Amino acid sequence: MAKLVAKDLHEKTVGELQVVLAGLQKDQFNNFMKKSTGQLGQSHLLKETRRNIARVKTLISEKAGL
Repeated sequence: MAKLVAKDLHEKTVGELQVVLAGLQKDQFNNFMKKSTGQLGQSHLLKETRRNIARVKTLISEKAGL
C-alpha cells in the first residue's frame, strides 16, 4: 500500500478509519511473514506500513477526542 495522504484520511469517519487500520495491520502481518520466509523483495514496505498505521491511529484518537 502506498503512503496514505492525510487530506484523504481527514475526510473519513472513525469507523472508516478503523477499517483502513485493520487492512494495514493485515498488510503488515503479511509483509512480515514474507520477510521471514525470504519472499519480500521490497523491505521498505515494512517501515512504510508501520508509519501508515501510526498515521491512522493518530487520526482515530484525534477524532475520538482522547
